[in-house]
Amino acid sequence: MLKIRTRWIGIGCVMLVAAVATWNVTKPLPPGTAVSSPPVISSSATVKFLADRSYVDIQGQAFHEQQIFDEIFSVIDNAQSLVVTDFFLLNEQMGAASGAHRRLSSELIQHLIARKLVRPTLAVLVITDPINEVYGGARSALLDDLRNAGIDVVTTDLGLLRDSNPAYSALWRLLVQWWGNAPERGAMPNPFDTGPSQVTLRSWLALANFKANHRKVAIADREDGNLVAVVTSANPHDASSAHSNVALRVEGETARQVLAAEMAVARFSGWKGHIYVPEPQVPAAMPPDEAVRISLLTEIAIREHLLQALSQTRNGDMVRIAMFYLADRKVIDALLAAAARGVTVRLILDPNKDAFGRQKDGVPNRPVANELVREGAGKIDVRWYRTHGEQFHTKLMLINQADVLVASLGSANLTRRNLANYNLEANLALRMPLSSPLSSQMIGYFDALWGNIKRPDAQTGEPQFTAPFGAYQDTDWRRYWRYRLMEATGLSTF
Repeated sequence: MLKIRTRWIGIGCVMLVAAVATWNVTKPLPPGTAVSSPPVISSSATVKFLADRSYVDIQGQAFHEQQIFDEIFSVIDNAQSLVVTDFFLLNEQMGAASGAHRRLSSELIQHLIARKLVRPTLAVLVITDPINEVYGGARSALLDDLRNAGIDVVTTDLGLLRDSNPAYSALWRLLVQWWGNAPERGAMPNPFDTGPSQVTLRSWLALANFKANHRKVAIADREDGNLVAVVTSANPHDASSAHSNVALRVEGETARQVLAAEMAVARFSGWKGHIYVPEPQVPAAMPPDEAVRISLLTEIAIREHLLQALSQTRNGDMVRIAMFYLADRKVIDALLAAAARGVTVRLILDPNKDAFGRQKDGVPNRPVANELVREGAGKIDVRWYRTHGEQFHTKLMLINQADVLVASLGSANLTRRNLANYNLEANLALRMPLSSPLSSQMIGYFDALWGNIKRPDAQTGEPQFTAPFGAYQDTDWRRYWRYRLMEATGLSTF
C-alpha cells in the first residue's frame, strides 16, 4: 500500500510540475506587450541613425566612435515635463573586466538628477530589470540615488512574463519564489562582479530563470511640445560601454507609441504614478521620396515582421544583418529559403568569444554561421566583427526589396528568448525608398563594416572592422547540437 501511495504521490508531483511549466509557457502576456503599432509616416529628416563602433586600425591602434548616449543625454538635458527610460543593464558591475571605457551608468544618473534639479516639476520614470539589484540580493547605490532625488524607479515584474526555461522555472515557481530575497545577507559571490560583494543563494536561483526586460529606450519631451525617443541596442552599463551598437532617434507619434509601451510595463509592474503626455503635433507635409513608415514592434511582433519581410524577397534582392546573437530556428529557415530563391544574404556576427573579461566558446553564432554558409547555396556570406574584449552588440536588419528598404533595429537579438514572447524587447521597423538619404546612411554603415572602409571624415588609420568567415569557422558537431538543445529548451543565456 505504501509503495502505491508513493507512486501516486510521485505521479502527482510530476503532473503538478508539468502543469505549472505548461501554464507559464502559454499564459496570457501582460497588457501592452507584443505590440505592432500602426505605421507612422514621417520625414526621413526627423529620423536619426546613430552608431557606436569600437575597432582597431591596421597598426593595431584602438578607436571608439560613440554617438548613442551623447544623443540620449542631450534628449534628457532638453526635457521639459517628462523623461522615461527603460534599460536592461544600469549598473557599475564589471564582471571579470579590468576597466570601463566610460562610466555610462553614473553619467545617466547624473543627467537625470541634474535635469530634475533644474526643473523640479519634471516627471522622471526609470524602468529597469531586477538584474541590476541582483534579483533583490544587493542594493544598487545608483538606483538609490535616483530614489533619493525624487525620481520614480520601477523594477519590472518578471514573474508575469512567460518562462523561457520551463523545466527549471516550474520548480523555481513551486519551491523557491516564496522565499523572497534580501540584500546584505548573502554569503555567495556576486555572479556579475569579481569584487568582495556577496549575494544570497536566492539571487543565483532567480538568475537561472533566464528572463529579462531587455528593452533599451529613452523618451522625453522638448520645448516645442514634441516627444522624442531613442530606441537602441546599447545599455548604460559600465562593462558594456565599449560595445558596438546602433540606435534610432525618432519624433512625434512614433515616440508617443514608445512611451505608451513603456507605461504599460510600468503599470503591470505596480507603478501607480502619473505622467502628463503633451498633445500630438500635426506633422508637416513631405516629398514622397523622403517619406519613411515607422512602426514600434515589441516581443514576438519583431520576429513576425522580420519573417514577413524575408518571405517577400526575390532573386536579386539583398539581406544585410548585423547581430550579436543569431540562433532562432524560424529566422535561420527563412534565411535559407531566401538564399534558395536567389537572395544575397550578408551577415556580420559577433564571434561570441568575449563576455566582460571572460572567454566564451562561440555558441551560438559560430555553429549557426557554419550551417548557413554550408546550406546557403553560395548565397550566404558571413564576416565576423573583430572584437578585442568588447562585444559587437548591434541588432540591425536591412532588407532590400527591389527599390524599397525594410529595416529593423533595437534591443532584440535573433534568438527564441528574444523573439518568442519571453523577454521584453523593443525595436523600430522602417520602410522607405531605397534612394532615401536614411537608407543610404544605414546601408553605408553596414557596408563600411563589411568592407573595412574608412569614413571620409574619420581621423583614424585603415579600420579593421571585420574578418572573413574562416577566422572563426567552427565545424564541431558537438557544439552545434549543444546550441540546438540550448535554444530549444531555454537552458542558455542567449
